[in-house]
Amino acid sequence: MASDTQRVLVTGGAGFIGSELVRQLAAAGNEVLIVDNLINGRLENIEDILNDRVRFSETDIRDEQRLATLLAGVNVVYHLACLGVRHSIHSPHENHEVNATASLTLLSLARAADVQRFVYVSSSEVYGTARTVPMTEQHPTYPMTVYGSSKLSGECYTRAFHRTYRYPTVVVRPFNAYGPRCHHEGDSGEVIPKFMLRCMAGKPMIAFGDGTQTRDFTYVSDTARGIFLAGTNDDAIGKTINIGSGEETSINDLAAEIARVLDKPGAELVHDTPRPGDVLRLYADSTQAHELLGFQPQITLHDGLAKLRDWYTGSGRDAETLLAQEVTHNWLVTESENHG
Repeated sequence: MASDTQRVLVTGGAGFIGSELVRQLAAAGNEVLIVDNLINGRLENIEDILNDRVRFSETDIRDEQRLATLLAGVNVVYHLACLGVRHSIHSPHENHEVNATASLTLLSLARAADVQRFVYVSSSEVYGTARTVPMTEQHPTYPMTVYGSSKLSGECYTRAFHRTYRYPTVVVRPFNAYGPRCHHEGDSGEVIPKFMLRCMAGKPMIAFGDGTQTRDFTYVSDTARGIFLAGTNDDAIGKTINIGSGEETSINDLAAEIARVLDKPGAELVHDTPRPGDVLRLYADSTQAHELLGFQPQITLHDGLAKLRDWYTGSGRDAETLLAQEVTHNWLVTESENHG
């Protein structure tokens, strides 16, 4: 095992999963440097935890000179910064530049700075639609979008650095995370926050396709804990590790569960045209995470949705106000809609 406390750099640390990871790292006594350009991340996600041991740098991961400076003295890098699935549909070249090319650059910079551990946070999207379930890390990788392809490229660079240079790297593949600070807005918007806010506002939930597509929804504190553990356990070095709940839920069943959690038995679900590049089935086998990291999911889907409901109701912003940032067909989003 690595030492208990470290100087840690988290790219994308003001984002949804990143900000939860930062909280867990800080709670364990680590000194944390958050790097985020605030395109998808938000200062409000981290401003309550900033102090002399949790610092923030508004930096784009394509800024090679700035990153070289920030990496000085860092023990562990957790690399989460990326642009998402729907972004890759309308801006494939930028998506690859950030997710793949910048990851290769960061690996080179971290190695040059003698960073002792590099954890690359990938995505279950690298698999494409499940051919067999549950999906182990040996499942074939056939991504269906440029996002999935760019994340797979980042994985390959990370594994290559371990194999070629014996550099201590780990790849983790989180499945679909949800929970406080998740994205409903612009091209980052995901199904659970979009469904929940629409249901809270008395609007129909919108499923793309027939709703039989499935996901492995994992509460964000579980996801972040799995990522955290990958940076602390020497047995993880050189490995590629799934992080999921081990439960498969269809989009139709998700809508019904959200309606139950919100006590809205008459909630409406409508079906729209399928999204381009949509993965039809994801279901994680996280046995390796359990064996190598001691990872075990703790929050059920029902309890996690209830926690998200309570977070929204306690946020001081009503669902109607938040929905002003939602774009239904967010793979068609323009730059002004996404960032304006």
